[in-house]
Amino acid sequence: MTLTFDASPQILLNVVGKMEAFPVRRIYCVGRNYAEHVREMGGDVARSEPTFFTKDATTIVQSDTEILYPPNTENLHYEVELIVAMGPDGIFGYGVGIDMTRRDLQALAKQTGGPWDRAKNFTQSAPCSAITPAADWDIENKRIVLRKNGDIVQSSSLDNMIWSVPEIIERLSADMDLQPGDLIFTGTPEGVGPVIPGDELEGGVEGLAPIRVRFVG
Repeated sequence: MTLTFDASPQILLNVVGKMEAFPVRRIYCVGRNYAEHVREMGGDVARSEPTFFTKDATTIVQSDTEILYPPNTENLHYEVELIVAMGPDGIFGYGVGIDMTRRDLQALAKQTGGPWDRAKNFTQSAPCSAITPAADWDIENKRIVLRKNGDIVQSSSLDNMIWSVPEIIERLSADMDLQPGDLIFTGTPEGVGPVIPGDELEGGVEGLAPIRVRFVG
């Protein structure tokens, strides 16, 4: 069977120390997974079922990319996150991501009870680092940091996640079609804030490849 037009290319992420690339299938994101971030967003810190939403694989941008400031927003926010990359035998590896959010559109969706898609799932909204194989990294006692124009704006420990990586995977697997190639953004700590054209972001987790992007108007 022939195609009516050329298919979109496969979205790939580099793998640290490997010649092979990681083929991305789908992106799942976890909301409200750090207590201090829940507080800063005006939410209830009481432990409850995690909130999940999705981004399309085509929203990924790799490190050292220039990102065009998106339309229809005056309040674009950064949210640095640990990424879990799923493989055929469970966790393939880990990376660092930035969940870009059109915060004004998200607030409108919350007020009206509408979906978050316009706020979360837009072009270039998922900067992702290269993936470090799970065998080469240990999650315990690691710091997560975001720098804006060289200044630290988010800083926490992965130990502060309300829901651990195994718990997140268990709940996603019970509810969704979690498959090899899927990425899981595991939530952001406190300190989220806006960016404007000219700003540079660098997200990092100890021992993982960083993600660096710059915003242009």
